[in-house]
Amino acid sequence: LTKRRNINFQNRSYLHEQAKETMKFTLALGALLATSASAFSPAFVPRTNVAKASSTGLQMSFESSVFETREVTFADTKETIVKGGRDLFPLLPKAFEGIKEIGVIGWGSQAPAQAQNIRDSLNEVDAGINVSIGLREGSSSFEEAKDCGFSTDEGTLGEMFEVIKKSDLVVLLISDAAQAKLYKEIFAAMKPGATLGLSHGFLLGYLDSIGEKFPDDMDVIAVCPKGMGPSVRRLYEQGKEVNGAGINASFAVHQDVSGKATDLALGWGVAVGSPFMFETTLRSEYCSDIYGERGILLGAVHGIVESLYRRYQRQGMSPEDAFLQSCESITGNIVKTISTKGIKAVYDQLEGEDKAIFQNAYSASYKPAKEILQEIYDEVSSGNEIRTVIMHGERLDRYPVGKIDGTDTWKVGEEVRANRDEENIPLNPFTAGVYVATMMAQIDVLLEEGHPYSEVVNESVIEAVDSLCPYMHYRGVAFMVDNCSFTAKTGSRKWAPRFDYILDQLAYTAVDNGKAVDQDLIAAFEGHKVHEAVEECCKLRPPVDISVSAGSSTKEIVIQ
Repeated sequence: LTKRRNINFQNRSYLHEQAKETMKFTLALGALLATSASAFSPAFVPRTNVAKASSTGLQMSFESSVFETREVTFADTKETIVKGGRDLFPLLPKAFEGIKEIGVIGWGSQAPAQAQNIRDSLNEVDAGINVSIGLREGSSSFEEAKDCGFSTDEGTLGEMFEVIKKSDLVVLLISDAAQAKLYKEIFAAMKPGATLGLSHGFLLGYLDSIGEKFPDDMDVIAVCPKGMGPSVRRLYEQGKEVNGAGINASFAVHQDVSGKATDLALGWGVAVGSPFMFETTLRSEYCSDIYGERGILLGAVHGIVESLYRRYQRQGMSPEDAFLQSCESITGNIVKTISTKGIKAVYDQLEGEDKAIFQNAYSASYKPAKEILQEIYDEVSSGNEIRTVIMHGERLDRYPVGKIDGTDTWKVGEEVRANRDEENIPLNPFTAGVYVATMMAQIDVLLEEGHPYSEVVNESVIEAVDSLCPYMHYRGVAFMVDNCSFTAKTGSRKWAPRFDYILDQLAYTAVDNGKAVDQDLIAAFEGHKVHEAVEECCKLRPPVDISVSAGSSTKEIVIQ
């Protein structure tokens, strides 16, 4: 660990010399040393007492004076959750006590969904709380916000800093890079007693890296849906007749000056339609979230499909069959099984030769995938990946984000989807072995780094199978990636080629060279405690599967 820290400090020194002054990476070594305890502390540190100030650790249980909590056993640990539902809407006025103005700042992936869901939930119970959208002056998103019912005439749409000034709860949903650039002006604009709400811990990671922190006199909370914004809105709309359906969310109370922060965060989670909410910390959230989207959620699945598509063609398949046996097998069969029955159910339904093929692929893929995943976690937890995102943001005007579906893989995919027989999508055992091995490797890295099962399962399994892969199945990987945040897009594009390369070079060659199956790895998979945790989460999933083709007030992003 000492060596790793020294390397990190050396990397920071180099970056400090190279980065722009506005990015504030020219701090003296003394400032870095002073902040190293927080910047490099474990993401997940259990705590026993509820803190009234900044919380750096996580308690496995929490209390609410508004919502009923329940204890759930995930594998060998007990955690406290709040189960959501529309039947809880009458409790929202109490949870939002003292809040008259909510300002949702931004209009990216999350803001349209969360703003509409919160507004609709509060209006349903006549809470008397105004929900406004704040955008930068001249933003092209003003028209889209108006189409969703927000109005400059009615005071529910305006310039971002004007909205921030009047808001009791500021839900900051601009891009991570923009938060890093504008945080000082945002903090200064907030009125005394206002609460800062986040849906990602990225800003804390950035503040850690430059030796700064949130103002001490404000509550800082987070509600982090485990899925991209369009899915948050679609499931909210589609679940209205079944007491609610939506995307699970973690919540964090980073600073609780008022003593009301927990109930406000839970109310926010209920209002956006989360089926259940589990506790995390901002630091734990950004480590697991940024890591997860570079792994099996986005980057890894992209790399897996590209590598298998080529492999299957080398083995004699047509391009159409290769796509069917790689991408379609994952998004149309494997993840649907995981969503309702758990990871191990994919393996258990295989027999004979198919089970042997799965074991061969799993055994060969697990360690190469885990090598990349551990590297990703180290890059995230050290702050390096946060710097990557910020520097990419600085280059964006010169190098705009482009589409990533131009390869033969995704062109053929368009044809396959157009002629799809949904009821006869195959479960390819080799594809399943590679995909499940990567998912399990991601899970193991998070568990080894001390993250709780609720966070591990949501960041590695549920978000993949219930939010992201349905969009990939509908329109392809580019459509899925490009509807996620700027941070996610950046990470997916960076790490997908690494998974593609290492699987092709190490995993598939091991299979082709006849390397024996590592029976210890297979036994560890078969008896892994995460299977119990996933099965418990499956019981808590909403009774509605997302329909990505149904009409919705949300608008997916299409990069031209």
